[in-house]
Amino acid sequence: MKITRCIAPLVFGAIVSLAGCSSSEDKEAQVVNANLDAQSLYDRARESMENGNFAAAAASLSALDSRFPFGPLSHQVQLDLIFSYYKSGKSDQTLATIDRFIRLNPNHADVDYAFYMRGLTNMEADNNLFQEMVGIDNTDRDPTKSKQAFDDFRRLIQQFPDSKYAADARKRMVFIKNRLAKYEVAIARFYMRREAYIAAANRGKYILEHYPDSNQVQQALEIMVECYDQLELTELKDNAMKTLKLNFPNSEFIS
Repeated sequence: MKITRCIAPLVFGAIVSLAGCSSSEDKEAQVVNANLDAQSLYDRARESMENGNFAAAAASLSALDSRFPFGPLSHQVQLDLIFSYYKSGKSDQTLATIDRFIRLNPNHADVDYAFYMRGLTNMEADNNLFQEMVGIDNTDRDPTKSKQAFDDFRRLIQQFPDSKYAADARKRMVFIKNRLAKYEVAIARFYMRREAYIAAANRGKYILEHYPDSNQVQQALEIMVECYDQLELTELKDNAMKTLKLNFPNSEFIS
Protein backbone atom coordinates (compact mmCIF):
# COMPACT_ATOMS: atom_id res chain seq x y z
CA MET A 1 0.00 0.00 0.00
CA LYS A 2 2.92 2.36 0.65
CA ILE A 3 4.03 1.92 -2.93
CA THR A 4 0.54 2.77 -4.14
CA ARG A 5 0.49 6.03 -2.21
CA CYS A 6 3.84 7.03 -3.64
CA ILE A 7 2.98 6.18 -7.21
CA ALA A 8 -0.22 8.20 -7.47
CA PRO A 9 1.25 11.66 -6.68
CA LEU A 10 4.26 11.00 -8.89
CA VAL A 11 2.09 9.91 -11.79
CA PHE A 12 -0.27 12.84 -11.33
CA GLY A 13 2.66 15.25 -11.18
CA ALA A 14 4.08 13.79 -14.35
CA ILE A 15 0.73 14.19 -16.10
CA VAL A 16 0.45 17.83 -15.07
CA SER A 17 3.98 18.50 -16.25
CA LEU A 18 3.45 16.76 -19.56
CA ALA A 19 0.12 18.52 -20.08
CA GLY A 20 1.84 21.89 -19.73
CA CYS A 21 4.56 20.95 -22.18
CA SER A 22 2.04 19.45 -24.58
CA SER A 23 -0.07 22.62 -24.58
CA SER A 24 2.96 24.77 -25.39
CA GLU A 25 4.10 22.42 -28.13
CA ASP A 26 0.60 22.32 -29.63
CA LYS A 27 0.47 26.10 -29.93
CA GLU A 28 3.91 26.20 -31.54
CA ALA A 29 2.90 23.45 -33.97
CA GLN A 30 -0.26 25.33 -34.93
CA VAL A 31 1.76 28.41 -35.87
CA VAL A 32 4.20 26.41 -37.98
CA ASN A 33 1.47 24.32 -39.65
CA ALA A 34 -0.52 27.41 -40.63
CA ASN A 35 2.28 28.53 -42.94
CA LEU A 36 2.88 25.24 -44.76
CA ASP A 37 1.37 23.99 -48.02
CA ALA A 38 -0.31 20.58 -48.31
CA GLN A 39 2.75 18.56 -49.32
CA SER A 40 4.97 20.22 -46.72
CA LEU A 41 2.39 19.56 -44.03
CA TYR A 42 2.19 15.91 -45.02
CA ASP A 43 5.96 15.55 -45.14
CA ARG A 44 6.17 17.09 -41.68
CA ALA A 45 3.53 14.66 -40.39
CA ARG A 46 5.27 11.63 -41.88
CA GLU A 47 8.57 12.71 -40.37
CA SER A 48 6.92 13.01 -36.95
CA MET A 49 5.40 9.55 -37.33
CA GLU A 50 8.74 8.04 -38.28
CA ASN A 51 10.27 9.64 -35.18
CA GLY A 52 7.49 8.27 -32.97
CA ASN A 53 6.09 11.72 -32.20
CA PHE A 54 2.49 10.86 -32.95
CA ALA A 55 1.02 13.85 -31.13
CA ALA A 56 2.93 16.19 -33.46
CA ALA A 57 1.96 14.04 -36.43
CA ALA A 58 -1.70 14.25 -35.44
CA ALA A 59 -1.46 18.04 -35.18
CA SER A 60 -0.02 18.33 -38.69
CA LEU A 61 -2.44 15.82 -40.17
CA SER A 62 -5.41 17.49 -38.50
CA ALA A 63 -4.36 20.85 -39.93
CA LEU A 64 -3.92 19.27 -43.34
CA ASP A 65 -7.31 17.57 -43.14
CA SER A 66 -9.00 20.83 -42.19
CA ARG A 67 -7.29 23.06 -44.75
CA PHE A 68 -7.22 20.63 -47.69
CA PRO A 69 -10.14 18.20 -47.15
CA PHE A 70 -10.47 17.27 -50.83
CA GLY A 71 -6.83 17.12 -51.87
CA PRO A 72 -5.13 14.13 -53.52
CA LEU A 73 -3.75 13.09 -50.14
CA SER A 74 -7.05 13.31 -48.28
CA HIS A 75 -7.71 9.58 -47.87
CA GLN A 76 -4.17 8.77 -46.79
CA VAL A 77 -4.19 11.76 -44.44
CA GLN A 78 -7.30 10.46 -42.71
CA LEU A 79 -5.84 6.95 -42.37
CA ASP A 80 -2.59 8.34 -40.95
CA LEU A 81 -4.59 10.58 -38.64
CA ILE A 82 -6.48 7.55 -37.31
CA PHE A 83 -3.21 5.83 -36.50
CA SER A 84 -1.61 8.94 -34.99
CA TYR A 85 -4.58 9.64 -32.74
CA TYR A 86 -4.59 5.99 -31.66
CA LYS A 87 -0.88 6.01 -30.85
CA SER A 88 -1.35 9.27 -28.95
CA GLY A 89 -4.00 7.67 -26.74
CA LYS A 90 -6.77 9.97 -27.98
CA SER A 91 -9.54 7.43 -28.26
CA ASP A 92 -12.42 9.87 -28.79
CA GLN A 93 -10.65 11.59 -31.69
CA THR A 94 -9.63 8.23 -33.11
CA LEU A 95 -13.17 6.88 -33.11
CA ALA A 96 -14.60 10.10 -34.56
CA THR A 97 -12.07 10.05 -37.40
CA ILE A 98 -12.70 6.35 -38.06
CA ASP A 99 -16.47 6.82 -38.19
CA ARG A 100 -16.12 9.75 -40.55
CA PHE A 101 -13.81 7.79 -42.84
CA ILE A 102 -16.17 4.80 -42.95
CA ARG A 103 -19.20 7.00 -43.53
CA LEU A 104 -17.59 8.96 -46.39
CA ASN A 105 -15.61 6.10 -47.94
CA PRO A 106 -17.62 2.87 -47.52
CA ASN A 107 -16.05 1.30 -50.62
CA HIS A 108 -12.47 2.41 -50.06
CA ALA A 109 -9.81 -0.30 -50.37
CA ASP A 110 -8.65 0.36 -46.80
CA VAL A 111 -12.02 0.56 -45.06
CA ASP A 112 -11.27 -2.82 -43.46
CA TYR A 113 -8.30 -1.15 -41.76
CA ALA A 114 -10.67 1.47 -40.35
CA PHE A 115 -12.91 -1.23 -38.85
CA TYR A 116 -9.86 -2.99 -37.43
CA MET A 117 -8.58 0.21 -35.83
CA ARG A 118 -12.01 0.83 -34.36
CA GLY A 119 -11.80 -2.52 -32.60
CA LEU A 120 -8.27 -1.82 -31.38
CA THR A 121 -9.25 1.60 -30.08
CA ASN A 122 -12.23 0.30 -28.12
CA MET A 123 -10.18 -2.61 -26.82
CA GLU A 124 -7.46 -0.24 -25.65
CA ALA A 125 -10.04 2.02 -23.99
CA ASP A 126 -11.05 -0.93 -21.81
CA ASN A 127 -7.56 -1.07 -20.30
CA ASN A 128 -6.76 0.99 -17.22
CA LEU A 129 -3.07 1.78 -17.01
CA PHE A 130 -3.14 3.15 -13.48
CA GLN A 131 -5.02 0.20 -12.02
CA GLU A 132 -2.64 -2.19 -13.75
CA MET A 133 0.35 -0.27 -12.37
CA VAL A 134 -0.74 -0.82 -8.78
CA GLY A 135 -1.97 -4.37 -9.31
CA ILE A 136 -5.72 -3.78 -8.95
CA ASP A 137 -7.94 -6.56 -10.29
CA ASN A 138 -9.99 -5.18 -13.20
CA THR A 139 -12.25 -8.19 -13.61
CA ASP A 140 -15.46 -6.49 -12.49
CA ARG A 141 -14.90 -3.28 -14.46
CA ASP A 142 -17.70 -2.26 -16.85
CA PRO A 143 -17.02 -4.18 -20.09
CA THR A 144 -18.93 -1.85 -22.42
CA LYS A 145 -15.85 -0.97 -24.45
CA SER A 146 -14.85 -4.63 -24.73
CA LYS A 147 -18.31 -5.45 -26.06
CA GLN A 148 -18.00 -2.67 -28.61
CA ALA A 149 -14.55 -3.91 -29.65
CA PHE A 150 -15.94 -7.42 -30.06
CA ASP A 151 -18.70 -6.07 -32.33
CA ASP A 152 -16.14 -4.06 -34.32
CA PHE A 153 -13.97 -7.11 -34.96
CA ARG A 154 -17.01 -9.25 -35.76
CA ARG A 155 -18.19 -6.68 -38.28
CA LEU A 156 -14.74 -6.63 -39.87
CA ILE A 157 -14.72 -10.42 -40.25
CA GLN A 158 -18.27 -10.57 -41.56
CA GLN A 159 -17.79 -7.85 -44.18
CA PHE A 160 -14.16 -8.56 -45.05
CA PRO A 161 -13.44 -12.25 -44.32
CA ASP A 162 -10.33 -12.17 -46.53
CA SER A 163 -8.89 -9.02 -44.96
CA LYS A 164 -5.28 -9.21 -43.83
CA TYR A 165 -6.55 -8.03 -40.43
CA ALA A 166 -9.14 -10.80 -40.06
CA ALA A 167 -6.84 -13.38 -38.46
CA ASP A 168 -5.69 -11.01 -35.74
CA ALA A 169 -9.26 -9.82 -35.22
CA ARG A 170 -10.36 -13.41 -34.56
CA LYS A 171 -7.63 -13.86 -31.95
CA ARG A 172 -8.67 -10.66 -30.24
CA MET A 173 -12.30 -11.76 -30.22
CA VAL A 174 -11.28 -14.90 -28.31
CA PHE A 175 -9.45 -12.77 -25.76
CA ILE A 176 -12.41 -10.39 -25.41
CA LYS A 177 -14.88 -13.26 -25.08
CA ASN A 178 -12.88 -14.64 -22.15
CA ARG A 179 -12.76 -11.19 -20.58
CA LEU A 180 -16.54 -10.78 -20.88
CA ALA A 181 -17.16 -14.25 -19.45
CA LYS A 182 -14.80 -13.49 -16.58
CA TYR A 183 -16.80 -10.36 -15.86
CA GLU A 184 -19.99 -12.43 -15.63
CA VAL A 185 -18.27 -14.79 -13.18
CA ALA A 186 -17.18 -11.85 -11.03
CA ILE A 187 -20.74 -10.54 -10.90
CA ALA A 188 -22.07 -14.01 -10.09
CA ARG A 189 -19.60 -14.28 -7.19
CA PHE A 190 -20.77 -10.87 -6.00
CA TYR A 191 -24.38 -12.09 -5.94
CA MET A 192 -23.38 -15.28 -4.14
CA ARG A 193 -21.70 -13.34 -1.36
CA ARG A 194 -25.02 -11.59 -0.85
CA GLU A 195 -26.94 -14.86 -1.06
CA ALA A 196 -28.72 -13.76 -4.21
CA TYR A 197 -28.47 -17.27 -5.61
CA ILE A 198 -31.05 -16.96 -8.37
CA ALA A 199 -29.25 -13.96 -9.85
CA ALA A 200 -25.89 -15.72 -9.52
CA ALA A 201 -27.17 -18.91 -11.19
CA ASN A 202 -28.60 -16.84 -14.04
CA ARG A 203 -25.17 -15.29 -14.61
CA GLY A 204 -23.68 -18.76 -14.86
CA LYS A 205 -26.40 -19.78 -17.31
CA TYR A 206 -25.73 -16.63 -19.33
CA ILE A 207 -22.07 -17.67 -19.74
CA LEU A 208 -23.09 -21.10 -21.05
CA GLU A 209 -25.49 -19.54 -23.54
CA HIS A 210 -23.34 -16.67 -24.80
CA TYR A 211 -19.74 -17.73 -24.16
CA PRO A 212 -19.79 -21.55 -24.41
CA ASP A 213 -16.25 -21.65 -25.84
CA SER A 214 -14.72 -19.32 -23.24
CA ASN A 215 -12.34 -20.36 -20.48
CA GLN A 216 -14.92 -19.59 -17.78
CA VAL A 217 -17.40 -22.38 -18.50
CA GLN A 218 -16.16 -24.59 -15.66
CA GLN A 219 -16.59 -21.80 -13.14
CA ALA A 220 -20.02 -21.02 -14.54
CA LEU A 221 -21.15 -24.62 -14.05
CA GLU A 222 -19.70 -24.76 -10.54
CA ILE A 223 -21.57 -21.58 -9.65
CA MET A 224 -24.79 -23.05 -10.98
CA VAL A 225 -24.31 -26.28 -9.00
CA GLU A 226 -23.66 -24.38 -5.78
CA CYS A 227 -26.53 -21.93 -6.28
CA TYR A 228 -29.08 -24.59 -7.20
CA ASP A 229 -27.96 -26.55 -4.15
CA GLN A 230 -28.55 -23.52 -1.93
CA LEU A 231 -31.96 -23.02 -3.54
CA GLU A 232 -32.78 -26.74 -3.16
CA LEU A 233 -33.54 -27.00 -6.87
CA THR A 234 -32.47 -30.61 -7.13
CA GLU A 235 -33.26 -31.25 -10.78
CA LEU A 236 -31.43 -28.14 -11.98
CA LYS A 237 -28.50 -28.95 -9.71
CA ASP A 238 -28.28 -32.51 -11.07
CA ASN A 239 -28.38 -31.29 -14.68
CA ALA A 240 -25.61 -28.78 -14.02
CA MET A 241 -23.58 -31.43 -12.21
CA LYS A 242 -23.94 -33.89 -15.10
CA THR A 243 -22.66 -31.27 -17.53
CA LEU A 244 -19.80 -30.44 -15.19
CA LYS A 245 -18.80 -34.11 -14.83
CA LEU A 246 -18.92 -34.62 -18.57
CA ASN A 247 -16.78 -31.64 -19.48
CA PHE A 248 -14.63 -31.08 -16.39
CA PRO A 249 -14.20 -34.41 -14.59
CA ASN A 250 -11.39 -33.02 -12.42
CA SER A 251 -13.52 -30.29 -10.90
CA GLU A 252 -13.35 -30.04 -7.11
CA PHE A 253 -17.17 -29.85 -7.08
CA ILE A 254 -17.38 -33.47 -8.19
CA SER A 255 -17.28 -35.87 -5.27
